[in-house]
Amino acid sequence: MFHFQKENCRPDGRELSEFRTTTLNIGSISTANGSALVKLGNTTIICGIKAELANPTVEAPGKGYIVPNVDLPPLCSSRFRPGPPGEQAQAASQFIADVIESSELIKAEDLCIERGKLCWVLYCDIMCLDYDGNILDACIIALLAALKNTQLPEVTINKETCAPEVNSEKRRGLTIHKHPVGASFCVFDDSILIVDPTAEEESLSTAQLTVVTDEADRLCSLHKPGGTPLSGEKLQECISRATTRQREIQKLIDKVICSVKTEK
Repeated sequence: MFHFQKENCRPDGRELSEFRTTTLNIGSISTANGSALVKLGNTTIICGIKAELANPTVEAPGKGYIVPNVDLPPLCSSRFRPGPPGEQAQAASQFIADVIESSELIKAEDLCIERGKLCWVLYCDIMCLDYDGNILDACIIALLAALKNTQLPEVTINKETCAPEVNSEKRRGLTIHKHPVGASFCVFDDSILIVDPTAEEESLSTAQLTVVTDEADRLCSLHKPGGTPLSGEKLQECISRATTRQREIQKLIDKVICSVKTEK
């Protein structure tokens, strides 16, 4: 493995700083309010958004909620077992929840229908269908594209009965305030950095790092679960690569959304 590194070429023929081909499909789950399917090389992630009406909490009467859940079923890789979510799935769900909050991708206030009485809960189910490394980047793309594809029905509260009335004929999209995109890296021997690792590369690396930035080049999140330390210079290199990636992915999402609109 390492002699590939020295040659600036990887087992799959990519350069060290090259991402795998990324493809995106939106609106593929007709039963969801919004959905997206992302392929990053062989890694395949699908995200479905289901919106439900609920009562806001007493602590945040003017806010709705977003509940992400990442599922790594045995179907996607032999490394996962049936049963309750394992450590990696839980860590991924927490990471996605942190990105939603830190990036202000959606403002919880926008999900409030009537203060103290009614709000939307967005359940974001993110499932891996094929695991070949770097699920975090794929999860963020799938989530962002699915949220941009989401349409919510108009809801009013009946003055007399105080019951919510849903008008499914009238739908509107969500307001997406920011477009966070992740770029994940693996470190080898403290000196070699590779981007968008496969499952094999992840298992051989000495550290992993995910950098999330938005369209204003703002750093939304930096996720480095242990491993060997990284110099400031290397970190800066990762951040600048992440900002380039953000632009590429935002263009891809806009292009796919635009092509779906013209088909209708």
